[in-house]
Amino acid sequence: MQPTAFAEMITIPAGQVTLSDRRTERRWSVELAAYRLAAAPVTQALYAQITGRRPSSIQGDRLPVEGVCWWDAVRFCNALSRHEGLAPAYRLPPAVDDAHRGDDASDAVTCDAGADGYRLPTEAEWEHACRAGTTGPRYGRLDDIAWYRANAGERPHEVGGRQPNAWGLHDMLGNVWEWCWDVYDAEVYGSYRVLRGGGWFDEPWSCRASVRRRSHPTLRLDDVGLRVARSLSR
Repeated sequence: MQPTAFAEMITIPAGQVTLSDRRTERRWSVELAAYRLAAAPVTQALYAQITGRRPSSIQGDRLPVEGVCWWDAVRFCNALSRHEGLAPAYRLPPAVDDAHRGDDASDAVTCDAGADGYRLPTEAEWEHACRAGTTGPRYGRLDDIAWYRANAGERPHEVGGRQPNAWGLHDMLGNVWEWCWDVYDAEVYGSYRVLRGGGWFDEPWSCRASVRRRSHPTLRLDDVGLRVARSLSR
C-alpha cells in the first residue's frame, strides 16, 4: 500500500525520563524501549484522508487537526493502521468503535503496545521525545521552536514551520496540545486523559517539556490535536 501523506516517523532511542506533577509534587521515573514517533502533529489533510472528516475550526491541509477528542484520536490511530495494512493497537468497546463520539468508558479501551500499528504516545514517551536529550524546560528558544500566544496571532499554524528538536521532531511545544494514552489521575479526575505540549493560545509557562494538562476523553477543543506513535518490532 502506498505510504500515507505527511506521516513521517522518527525512531526515538531508548532511555529514561523523570516525570513530575506540579499539583501533587510527585516525581516518577520511566524506562523506555526505543519506539517511533511522528515528526509532526497529524495534519488536517491526513485526518481527512483517513476519516473523511474535517473537524477543525480553521481549515488548511497543512494545519494540525484540532477539535478532536481522545476517542477520535484512538479511532484515528486504528483507522490509519488499517489503511496501511498494520495491526490496530487499540481494542475499543463495539458500541463506540465506529461512532463519532465516545462516552465515559475510556477505561474499557485496551492497547496492545506490541502491535505494529499506530497509537498515541504514552506521556513518558512524549516527554522523552520532546526533550531529545536536553534537561531544561525547552529544547530551544521558544520563539524559534513554537507557536504560542506571543507569536501565533491567536490561531494554529502549518506544521513544521518552526525549528525541530535535536531528534527532528517539530511542534513538540506550541501549536496544538497533543493527546497521550495515559489517565491523568484516576483517583482525583477519573477518566481524564493527559495532554502535553502547550498550544497556540498558551503563555510561555505552559509550553515546557514537563507541563501536564488534563481533559475529559469526550471533550473537543480548538487547541488540541494529536501525534501518532508506533512500537518497534521486537
